[in-house]
Formats: sequence, structure tokens, C-alpha cells
Amino acid sequence: MWGGPRGSAHRRSRAACEATAGGGGCADREIDHAGKLRAGACRFITGWRYRGRVREPDEREDRPEPADSAHSGRAAGGIKEPWQADPGADKVGGGPAGSRGGPPTGIDTSVAHNARVWNYWLGGKDNYAADRAAGDHVLSLFPSIVDVARADRAFLRRAVRYMAGEAGLRQFLDIGTGLPTADNTHEVAQALAPESRVVYADNDPLVLVHARALLTSRPPGATDYVEADIREPDRILEAAAATLDLDRPVGLMLLGVLNFVLDTAEASRVVARLVEALPPGSHVAITHPTLDMGGEANAEAMAFWNENATPPITPRTVAEITGFTNGLEVLEPGVVSCAEWRPDPGELGGAPQRVAQVGIVARKP
Repeated sequence: MWGGPRGSAHRRSRAACEATAGGGGCADREIDHAGKLRAGACRFITGWRYRGRVREPDEREDRPEPADSAHSGRAAGGIKEPWQADPGADKVGGGPAGSRGGPPTGIDTSVAHNARVWNYWLGGKDNYAADRAAGDHVLSLFPSIVDVARADRAFLRRAVRYMAGEAGLRQFLDIGTGLPTADNTHEVAQALAPESRVVYADNDPLVLVHARALLTSRPPGATDYVEADIREPDRILEAAAATLDLDRPVGLMLLGVLNFVLDTAEASRVVARLVEALPPGSHVAITHPTLDMGGEANAEAMAFWNENATPPITPRTVAEITGFTNGLEVLEPGVVSCAEWRPDPGELGGAPQRVAQVGIVARKP
């Protein structure tokens, strides 16, 4: 949510993964655009892993989001208390905004979820009535949240462009990737260096369903997807090694995901273990919500979220977030609002608008 369109840090079992895909195990199965299983593309290593190309959506699946969206400028209808969605709101049409199918097995659409709410704020269609209602209420409490979402996405583009361009990296590990949207990590990297290899990791079931949208690269590049929990860095590294050469520098993307690891000491251990496994010359990009940088008004919105939605989130001070880079060389302009990290004047149309989202890029010496 405030951290970005990223997945949660909540552990899911192998059985839960199988339930998400309709049960019956995982061998040689693939989930198509509508969430149905097809033969031929899925196998376990240390979690779900997908390879393949995404099918172009049918015209019937590409319908505009409802007029009650936050992006239409009108208040959402059917919302109670005042943020709760009408329990039957998703039964008409059965699926997320702009779709005709029902929700994939294993996804609870009655409770707002971070990845889907963030998708809603960015104008996407992979969200349900509960997500839109909670998103609208958060927006009423913290009106700059949509600016945060856009700034976080723009930071990803700039950070990956720097890594693939000036830093010369050709490998990326993006943990907590969230739902596919414009300018995914592999698209930005491969636009500069077609041979770039990217591994995405997330454990959100809806991200799992849409994983193939992240696997659209063609030779000489490669992409892979790992279903994994950020609290299990060794599991992520083991699976990523099937695609990435961990003896060569890697760009580690931790955008809006450490805020779901509520204990700061645990979050620090996760970062340290991931960095330890990467060679010198690797880079780490971090974004993280804070109540500093003018984000004090976000406290009420976060409290609402933690009481009514999932997964729980925590802000941290700038000093605490900076602590994740211990032992690394923080690159200029240092620890700043993500909107202020090497802004592209043409993209912003002028000076960047500061948002309460820290952005850091650091290098392993």
C-alpha cells in the first residue's frame, strides 16, 4: 500500500499455493488470463515458479473501471461505515473491475488487500469492491497517497534505468513485485539491455495468478517468478539462482516491501542476508513509508488500514530506514523522498513534489 504495489510478508504454505491454483498439486500447470489452469508451464522448486508468455487479453476483459472509482472523481457507491463495501458488489460480473470472471480460488475479496488497493490507486483493474472502498477511505484521510503511488513507480523506473545503464547491471531480483503494471522491472531493464535477466518474488495469490504477465521477455533476456515470502531470504536466493548468476552483480529491488515486516530487527536481518549473498558491485534500491517528510497525516490512515485490511503495515523513521543500508555505499543524492531521487525534469514537468516515501539506492563495495 504505502510501500508500493508490493506483496505481503505473510507466510503461505505449499498447500495454500496449491489451493490458489485450484488444488491437485502443481506439476506442469499454468494459470491463464482468466485464472484457469492449463497444462505445461508450472513446477515447484522452492515455491511456485512460472515461465512463459502472457496471452493478450480478450476485448471483453478490457472494460473501463466503474464510475465509482477514485479516478473518476465521484464518490464510490454502496459504501458503509463509511468505507465498507456492499457484500454483493463483486457478485455482479463476479470479478475485479473490468472483468467478467469470478475471483481466483483462494482469494478473499471481502477484505481489502494492499496489492489490489495500490493497483486501484494507480488506475488498474485488478481490484474488488472492498479494495476500492478502503482505498477511497484512505484517500480521504491521506489525500496525497495517490501521489505517493505514482512517485514510487517513477522511482522504480529511474533506479532500474540507472542500474542497467550507468552501473551496467544485467541481473535483477525484485522482491515484493506486486501486480503487473506499466514499466515493470524487466521492461525498463531490457529496454536498455535486452540481455537483462530478472527474477520476481511475491507471495500474494492474485499476483500469482497474473505472474505470466511478468514473463514476457524474449531472448537474449529472461524472466522468472518465484512464489516466496520475504521473511525467507534463503528460499528466495535458492530459487533465484536458477535464473541469475549470483557470482555476478545483481540489482536488488526492495520497493515497498520491508514495511510489511513489522519488526525492524527482523527486517534488518532479511536485508543483511540478501546483501550478504550478492557480490561486490551489486546495488540495492529501497522505498519505504515514513511519518517524516510531511507524512504525519498518514498515521490515521495507517491505523485504519491495520484495523480493517491486510497485511498490516508499519512506517519507520528516516534513521531506521537508513539503517537498512549499513555496510553499503549510499549513492547521491542520499536518503531522500523517492520523488527527489534523481528526478527526470521531463517526467515531472518541473521540481519534484516531496512525498512521505523514502527512496534509497546503495552499492555494495
